[in-house]
Amino acid sequence: MGFLGMKFLSAWVFLLVMTSLGEQSKGETCRFTFFSSLVRLLPCRPSVAPFRAIPPTEACCKAVKTLGQPCLCVLVNGPPIAGVDRDLAMLLPEKCNANFDPCELMK
Repeated sequence: MGFLGMKFLSAWVFLLVMTSLGEQSKGETCRFTFFSSLVRLLPCRPSVAPFRAIPPTEACCKAVKTLGQPCLCVLVNGPPIAGVDRDLAMLLPEKCNANFDPCELMK
C-alpha cells in the first residue's frame, strides 16, 4: 500500500473512532475525546491488565466515575487497546461502586 493509501486508511480509522464518540448511552454522550478518555483512565491500567489484574485503586474509581458510562463504553467498544482486557474493563463500574450500569461489549 502506497503513502496515499496509508494516509487514507489512517484518516478513515480516525473518522471511525471520532464518530463512535457520538454514540449515545441512555441519552448521554461522551464529553471527552477518545484519547482524553484513555488518558484519564491510566490509573486503571493495573486493574485491566490481562493475567495480573489487581483491584481498582481510589484514583481509578474516581476516573471511572468522572468519565461515566458513555465514555467508558466508547473505550470498551472502540479499537483494541494493547494490554487491556475488555472484560475486566467492563467490570470497573461494579468494582468501583459507580452509579451506572456496566457497558455491553459489542462484537
